[in-house]
Amino acid sequence: MTVTAIWRYPVKSMAGEHVRSTQLTSTGLAGDRVVQVFDRRGRMVTARTFPRLLRLHATLGLDGEPLVDGLPWHSREVGRRVEAAVQPGARLERFDTRERFDILPLLVCTDGAVSTFGHDVRRLRPNLVIGGVEGLAERQWPGAILRLREAEVALADLRRRCVMTTYDPGTAEQDPHVLREIVRRFGGQLCLNAAATRAGRVEVGHRVDLVATLGRLPAPGRSLR
Repeated sequence: MTVTAIWRYPVKSMAGEHVRSTQLTSTGLAGDRVVQVFDRRGRMVTARTFPRLLRLHATLGLDGEPLVDGLPWHSREVGRRVEAAVQPGARLERFDTRERFDILPLLVCTDGAVSTFGHDVRRLRPNLVIGGVEGLAERQWPGAILRLREAEVALADLRRRCVMTTYDPGTAEQDPHVLREIVRRFGGQLCLNAAATRAGRVEVGHRVDLVATLGRLPAPGRSLR
């Protein structure tokens, strides 16, 4: 198996960026979801409620600070775009502790599951995509470890999917059928909640080994070669 894609989302709920390599830390990928959106009452909000946020594109600048549509995240123009996507008084704030994640700091998907899903992988908002995995083998992986060249990732459980999957990542148009299909075909769960147990650099093309823990068996197929 190999790392075939790395996705980072510097501003939570905005479109993210596809990167070749980055640092994997105990609090997720470096620069991932370090800025969030808050409404005028000071409550954190996401694209689940305000899907137009997905039409804003967040990246990391050379200085490590998030950019939105190529502009500094704290700029006046970005502030106007965030208000237009959410409501007057909405704003961005930086909050980069582990609590910024809804569940665990990483979401791991496999190429086999994404192919079976049959839609744009961006609907799933993965951090790592692991290639060389047949079909739905990832469903046997909870409790196992992914050993990368410099890091290790513990796989906790399958991710229960939400309304975010129904929004087209390019247009933010909604198709409720996508989530109904996930419930019907995958029991509502797809990809894996995960966290790094050993920090290190992760890069597209790096080899990945699946390590059984607590008596669990690795998944069968190409992933065991």
